[in-house]
Amino acid sequence: MNIAMIKGLVESASLEQLHQAEAALLEEQQPAIEVPGVDEGEQLTHVLAAIYVHERIATDGVDAMTAIREYAKRVRASIS
Repeated sequence: MNIAMIKGLVESASLEQLHQAEAALLEEQQPAIEVPGVDEGEQLTHVLAAIYVHERIATDGVDAMTAIREYAKRVRASIS
């Protein structure tokens, strides 16, 4: 998980584009947008994180960096 890559996706892709990229990656296809990552697993992680951030911005009005920090906290909590 790379915070800069997630931030870049949030800034460059719409929620709809991210959902389409998620579907493509799950079907082992090439997404229509460029998704950074060393492999499909990392790309999917970045897309899912960007979706989370977009949804938090839309539903709760938080800024992108706050939503990214919240996502990172959730990930850390899940692996500890």
